[in-house]
Amino acid sequence: MNKTISIDSDIKNICQVEQLIDEINKSFHLDHDIYVNMLISVLEAVTNSVVHGNKKNPEKKVSLKFNAFNDSFVFTIEDEGPGFDYTQVPDPTKPINVEKPHGRGIFLMIKLTDEILFENKGRRVILKFFRRT
Repeated sequence: MNKTISIDSDIKNICQVEQLIDEINKSFHLDHDIYVNMLISVLEAVTNSVVHGNKKNPEKKVSLKFNAFNDSFVFTIEDEGPGFDYTQVPDPTKPINVEKPHGRGIFLMIKLTDEILFENKGRRVILKFFRRT
């Protein structure tokens, strides 16, 4: 199963991403932990693209590509924003940042995926989840 969707940069369109992940779950009978990690990570990536990348501009799109391989599931999320330097995102576990209301999305994505890559100046994130047997 390979699938591509494109959404307008409106947070209400996140439901389309949830529907895709539910469809993937039904098709592949995912382990519950993988399903939860996938759901949280992909939703964080898409939300970041809508809010921070495209600044909620409904004329800009966020694309999401899903590919299933023999050993893994891969999501590629890309926005039309200016990009960012992911190495400069503050560590949300440091005491100075713990009470800040934002800044945990990338941390969660890193912790919940098996592999993560940032490309195209941060406008593209690739999330990889290994299949468990």
